[in-house]
Amino acid sequence: MDTGNYTFGYAITILKSGGKVNRLGWNGKGMYLCLQVPDANSANKKPYIWIMPVDKQRIPWTASQTDILADDWQLFNE
Repeated sequence: MDTGNYTFGYAITILKSGGKVNRLGWNGKGMYLCLQVPDANSANKKPYIWIMPVDKQRIPWTASQTDILADDWQLFNE
């Protein structure tokens, strides 16, 4: 895993380029975020961020203030 300490803004840049990110401060091993960009066949018409939690049942994700202000974002490498 990337051990860089990135800002949320940089994490968004990584997501927009097709990468996965997570935070060093998250407790769950293997958790990460991805950006879903809908295509013509998608029910959702706008991009959104989803999280892969420890139970592997991905769900839409909304950033908390703590997430937005954190400097412990990193590139997630499986």
